[in-house]
Parts: sequence; structure tokens; C-alpha cells
Amino acid sequence: MAKAFIGFSCVSLLFIIGVGLFFPWVYWLLVPVLPIIIMGLLDMAQTKHAIIRNYPVVGRMRYWMEALRPKIYQYFVESDIDGSPVNRVDRSTIYQRAKRELDSQPFGTQFNVYAEGYEWMAHSIQPHDFDKMEKDPRVTFGGKDCLQPYAASILNVSAMSYGSLSSNAVEALNGGAKIGGFAHNTGEGGISDFHLKQGGDIIWQIGTGYFGCRDESGNFSDSLFAEKSALPQVKMIELKLSQGAKPGHGGILPAAKNTPEIAAIRHVTPHTTVFSPPYHKAFGSPREMMQFIARMRQLSKGKPIGFKLCIGQQREFYAICKAMMDTNIYPDFITIDGGEGGTGAAPPEFSNSVGMPLMDALSFVHDTLTGFNIRQQVKLIASGKILTGYHILRAMALGADTCNSARAMMMALGCIQALVCNTNKCPTGVATQNKWLAAGLVVDDKKHRVANYHRDTIESAIELAGAAGLGDPHQITRQHIFRRVFMNQVKSFEEIYPSTTPGGLLNGQMPEHLKQVAIDSWS
Repeated sequence: MAKAFIGFSCVSLLFIIGVGLFFPWVYWLLVPVLPIIIMGLLDMAQTKHAIIRNYPVVGRMRYWMEALRPKIYQYFVESDIDGSPVNRVDRSTIYQRAKRELDSQPFGTQFNVYAEGYEWMAHSIQPHDFDKMEKDPRVTFGGKDCLQPYAASILNVSAMSYGSLSSNAVEALNGGAKIGGFAHNTGEGGISDFHLKQGGDIIWQIGTGYFGCRDESGNFSDSLFAEKSALPQVKMIELKLSQGAKPGHGGILPAAKNTPEIAAIRHVTPHTTVFSPPYHKAFGSPREMMQFIARMRQLSKGKPIGFKLCIGQQREFYAICKAMMDTNIYPDFITIDGGEGGTGAAPPEFSNSVGMPLMDALSFVHDTLTGFNIRQQVKLIASGKILTGYHILRAMALGADTCNSARAMMMALGCIQALVCNTNKCPTGVATQNKWLAAGLVVDDKKHRVANYHRDTIESAIELAGAAGLGDPHQITRQHIFRRVFMNQVKSFEEIYPSTTPGGLLNGQMPEHLKQVAIDSWS
């Protein structure tokens, strides 16, 4: 092919020069032809790409098509129900609610209701009147040692750091939280001015890098933590052990996103790729972690303190429960992040093949705490592709008190699932530090869209609960949710995730699926 290109180039040039002697206007053909010839010669000279070297110019089409493939697939190929990670049906619901457009659908469901994995909720022939139900149910966070309890919405903004998100995106999310009366998790990147500017409630997440409360050596700083936790917008504090998209890996802030401003917030060197370590240096065992939680609670003057994790080895969570009981120190909440959780940047093996999915993890944690008879001490937050009112009720059926959502909130901001979060080239200005791109996201408009999405999704969850004959969404049980597991075989969530009885792990009366894990943990 390279030889053919050289021959074609020589013939083209000779033709243009020869004919141009008689018809000078033909020389204008050199304007498109010369760049193509130069491009082909450069292709043959380079040594990195064999296809381009062997097929100059033409070989570049492969890379052009690779670049265009996600967009072509999203807009022209995928159906409404098979898009990934969020299908078109759910994306459209989020966009329509954010814009306050019609969010109903015609002609019935597009899902195959006889396909394996299809789920539904059992309704009642005596539903509750939606208009008489509480439209903004709250859950109070704060255990026996908490001095400043917080009444939270049942849906809040999940952890996304400034640095991963643009300043305008962070400010709009917090503005939406202020309008809608829900909480905004900072992510492990620390508290920025953009988290505070709109005055929305904040859940301050502290990861292994201790960003915003670290000394020059990267260790936890009591004084900085006490100073930041005293901010009135900080309502709860979340200690991050791991996240679903990359459990056991730690966070990544690409150098392109690590501006001097972000570096100052995090107390790191600007323009460098920052890796959060995969483990905490402030404690090394479950007992030490409980003592650290007590220390954080004291330094914060009694604000709710919890931790977030993605479940991996189940016996380790049993050890955490044992440490709670032995020390009599309980976190005010635990956030369960599923393996399907999202992130701006993670190795594919970690995103695709590590971490327990949310429904399995949530049911396990709820059943374990119940089995040790300590469930009443701790609130549970579910995080992992919570997009609609049904997802909220499904999580509550498995034990959640409230839910967090990240990607749905991003879509309410205008995210189009371009899948370029890790490149600093987000076209909607959501996940980028490019000032020009971020300027396209108008805070005063998008904050209202975030609040709209939140309000309509909460109302959807309430209406679904009413349809099931429940006066409150927290009354839903595993008996209300069903899944087709194989052709004509249907099981309730109670059959798939059998519940344990309070204290059942202490007296030996436990479901079979938990028994061996408990034995291994206590041996």
C-alpha cells in the first residue's frame, strides 16, 4: 500500500504540473493534494503505528472511526434499554425531570418482562392517596454519642470531588442541594469555596489522602480537621475506606486536572498526578478505626460520623462489627457503595472485576448488623446507580435508610455520558478543569435542574410506596420486590436475600448464606 501511495503521489503531481502548463487554474489542486501527500510521507516515516505506516492516510480512518464509535453507537445503534452504564430510558427520565418536561412514556414498557433479571414491585389494591403522603420524608442521622444530629433527605448527592468535577458543576450541585433541602457529599478532594458559595448542606468525605485535613507529610491533622468540621454547612463527616468503582485502589487525580487552586485545597503539589493510597495511615485495625471515629466525633463537636466502603471479604466486615461491640463505639452511618459505582478515572480491571454489587452488599450489611443486634445503632446509605424512584425503594427493601446518587446528578447538570471523564475534555463542562468548557455550564440554570430532578424522583418514590399500600417508603420489605430468575421462575427478594432475625448471629440462628462466613470470622 505504501508503494501504491508513492506511485499515486508522483502521478498526481506530474499530472497537475503538466496540465497546469496549459491550464494554470489546475495548480489550485495542489491545495488539497500537497497536504495529503505530506501526511502520507509522515505516516510512512513514523514507527509507532503499523497500520498507518503500511496504509498511509487511509490507515488514519481506523482511528477516526474509533474516536467516533461511542457517539455513533450512542445515537444511532444502541436501543433505549441497552445503553451502558446508564440506558437511554433512565437517562431520558433524568433529563426530563431536570428540565421539568413530560416524563411519562407512551405505548407501555420497552423492557422484556419475561427476560431473566426483570424486576417489579408488588402493588396493592388499596393504595395510599399520594396527595395525603409526606412529600419530603427525612431520616435523622445521629447515634447515642452524636451531639448534632442531622435530618437528611432520602436522596442526596453522592461523593464527587472538586478536581474531578469543574467548579461550576460543584457549585451547581450545591446550589441544587440548597434549593431542594438535601445534602451534597464533597468527595475525598476536600472542601472548596465552590462547595460553600451556594450554602447547601455538606457531607465532608475524608479519604486516605486526608485532603483538606493533612499535614505536610500527608498525615491526618487534628487542628485542620477541627477547623473545617466546624463550618456550619458541614452536617456530617464520612470516612472513606473504599469506593465501588475502584475498591482497594485509592483515588486518582490526573495531572491535567490538578490546578494550583485544587492543589492548595488538597495540600499537594500542582500539575502532578495525585494518587490517594489504598489504605489509611491513621489506623490499622477495626478497633483502631472505631477509636479514630470517636476522635473525629470529639474534634467535630459531636457531628454525625460514618464510613463508606465497598464490601470485599465479608469476614472483614464481621470484624468491624465485633470492634463496634467490643469498644461500644458506633458510627452514626455506613455508606455501602456497590461495585457498579462510577468514577472519573479507574483501571478497567478494578471497575469491571472488583467489589460486591450494591444489592448483594446492602443486604449483607443490613443482615449482619441485624444479626449482631446492632442495626438500630447505625443508619445505612445506599450508593450505586440510584437513578429513579424505583431504585430508591429497591434499596430500602434491602435495608437502606437513604440513598446517594452521583451519575444521575451529573446528568441533571447536563452530562451526556460522553465517557471522556478521565481526559479533561468533558463536552458539557461537568467533569473537566478546562475553563472554556466549564464556562458552558451555567450555575444559575443547572442548580434548578438538579433540584427539579431530586424533587420529582423523591415524589416518584413516594407515589410508588403509596401504590404498594404503604404510608411511608421505609415500610417496604423484600416481600414487595420480585425478580424473574429463570424463564417462568419468579422469586421475591426475601427468597433471594433471606433476612436474618435480630441477634441471630449471636445465638446461631442465621441464614445459611451467612453461617459459614460468621464461623470463619469468629474462629
